[in-house]
Amino acid sequence: MNLIELFSRTLDTTLPVFAMVFVGMGLKRLKWIDSAFVSTASALVFKATLPTLIFLSLIKADLSVALDVSLMVFFAAATLGQFLLSWVWAHYRIAHQDRGIYVQGAFRGNCGVVGLALAAGMYGNYGLSAGSLLLGVVIVMYNAFSVVVLAFYQPGQSTDWRSLLKHVAKNPLIISVFAALPFTALSISLPSWVVTSGDYFASLTLPLALICIGATLSVSSMRDSSQVALGASLMKMVTLPILSTLAAWMMGFSGQQLGLLFLFFASPTAAASFVMVKAIGGNVSLAANIIAITTLMASITVTLGVFVLRLLGWV
Repeated sequence: MNLIELFSRTLDTTLPVFAMVFVGMGLKRLKWIDSAFVSTASALVFKATLPTLIFLSLIKADLSVALDVSLMVFFAAATLGQFLLSWVWAHYRIAHQDRGIYVQGAFRGNCGVVGLALAAGMYGNYGLSAGSLLLGVVIVMYNAFSVVVLAFYQPGQSTDWRSLLKHVAKNPLIISVFAALPFTALSISLPSWVVTSGDYFASLTLPLALICIGATLSVSSMRDSSQVALGASLMKMVTLPILSTLAAWMMGFSGQQLGLLFLFFASPTAAASFVMVKAIGGNVSLAANIIAITTLMASITVTLGVFVLRLLGWV
């Protein structure tokens, strides 16, 4: 396979995901969808369609393949490493009042939508099922680490572990992971009509979520982006994915495992980071700019990353 064919294959994997983001931007500009639609649709995805997608992908999965303990442990360790590296860098290079927002923007990826969509496009059912298990791990870590770092730098805030644990326990995505595990472990099958109906409902998830992401991006806001936002975006989309993927390769991961890890590492900053910053009265403009820049950067960095990994024969 020559370079052009290889690059074309890579675009076949990544472009459908990012095309839907740009569709969302276009629909918002045409005023075919508005903020009320985005708010309602985003809530529907988070509370219903995405948990359904995760649940169904897990009950259909072969746990002997999808449940990869070494992969989950490495991903958890890498997430911790990304968090600490971002914090150390921010301590020396970022103004005190912006450090928490910088760190969260630099390490917290949108694995639940963009990462899972890319994994499904690249690896099909394996990407969905194995990715869903990784998602269950990282949701807990993202929420815990974000609360810690934002509270550390925001005046008047404290780390409320009881509230954090309650928030994590009520997270629909985590509930869907744990709800699916008994069905998979005990090989309990659901009626075919339930699975088919669930598939119809779950199929709304990725296009609807990606359209909502596109509709929330603000090009005008990006024009006013600060050096801090650009720095966090480069850390999130370039530095950390390269370091983490190299570490995974050195640890012996390759093929689907390495590809899945890269896609999750290279996901843009999660929209939930904006919600958390807003809740504590932080710099919401900085948080929004990081999300916008990383989301648009992802269409280039993820495509190039997959292309290079395939060129090297690592995935």
